[in-house]
Amino acid sequence: MEEKIMTIANRLGNQRHLRAIRNAFMYILPITMMGGLCAVLSSAPVTDKTTNSFLLAWGNFVSANSMIFSWINTLTLGAIAIYLAIAISYNLCRHYKIDPIIPVLLSITGVMMLTINPQKLAFDGKVVEISYIDGKGILVGIFVGIVTVELFRFLKEKEFGVIRLPDNVPGSLSQTFASLATSMVIMILYIIIFTIFNKCGTTLAIWLTQVIAPAVKGTDSLWFILFMVFIINLAWLFGIHNATFWGLMGPIMYMSLSANAGAQMANQALPSILTESFWAYFICIGGTGQVLSLAILLCLSKHKELKTVGRLGIAPAFFGISEPIVFGLPMMLNPIYLIPGIGTGLVNATLAYLAMSTGLIHKTYAMLSWNMPSIFGAWLSTGDFKALVVNVICLVLDILIYLPFVKMNERQLKKESEANPA
Repeated sequence: MEEKIMTIANRLGNQRHLRAIRNAFMYILPITMMGGLCAVLSSAPVTDKTTNSFLLAWGNFVSANSMIFSWINTLTLGAIAIYLAIAISYNLCRHYKIDPIIPVLLSITGVMMLTINPQKLAFDGKVVEISYIDGKGILVGIFVGIVTVELFRFLKEKEFGVIRLPDNVPGSLSQTFASLATSMVIMILYIIIFTIFNKCGTTLAIWLTQVIAPAVKGTDSLWFILFMVFIINLAWLFGIHNATFWGLMGPIMYMSLSANAGAQMANQALPSILTESFWAYFICIGGTGQVLSLAILLCLSKHKELKTVGRLGIAPAFFGISEPIVFGLPMMLNPIYLIPGIGTGLVNATLAYLAMSTGLIHKTYAMLSWNMPSIFGAWLSTGDFKALVVNVICLVLDILIYLPFVKMNERQLKKESEANPA
């Protein structure tokens, strides 16, 4: 069974398109972090009853510069479809050992062609609808990034329309002419798609959003979240890294995060719970396996070996890195930690989901960093101090869940040392 699971996981993790998508989300992290920081700074915790001079000054500053904050958000999280297409194209070009400059430029053209809806195009000014270059256009960004490189590679291998120039022509110019026909075919494809949807009064991004809306809404349910928590934590305890699933989960969570950030900037109700920050700060407290609680218990253990692992792993776990605990204990392929390694994630997800769905705490609208300690990330990503309290409650529950299994591990190691004295 383990061999079959590992085989499937390796194929999934090494599939070039899924790997390109996963890596793309890592590449655009600085941009999404800036968008998240902007969302946090623009959300001054000011109400009609606020009297604190610092908070009032903060609120006045945000009001006076609301356009600047909105524009920063628009060009960061609000343009994630473009950045994602660029990063996917670049990753696939690296895989195929293709010079990425032309495919990347073609991808930018394709995304803008299929997400931006022109309203008025005149000599004295142009008005376009760009709201679908954000999370709502992520699927278009993925589609364009993959199709552009795959079609470019295929046509180049077939030497379609190759124009050969003399050897004394500069390499960059020679390459451009050699790829001219290929590039034209790809651009014509996107022009055709744009024209078809434009004649229907829409764009590909708008149409896709309407088609997949029910499916996306379904992923924001507690049952879907619990299912993915179970699968990802189970796989991690079998040695399958959680990054394996990010080619599938990443688009869903970033789409929701972008929608929440836009709603927050517009002072509207946040639509989604399952976002990247919800997963990082409320479920995986200490990284996959929720190991911050385990690291705390190990530091307090009376067994020297466990205490050493805890001391080495607690600092990384505080910053969301679980590998020192998972591989040092080890948790991987260890039946003692199978139940708590999964159970803590299910408990955290349920408690946080219920707290957000009932309005007890705000939903997340900012992703600052995977390595932001959860206790701070929960607060900053929601702008709600009560979220910090929920995070601490989850951590305490995780400790209580892990406690009997740590004791069991201590007894096991004690018996082994007594049976095999040094």
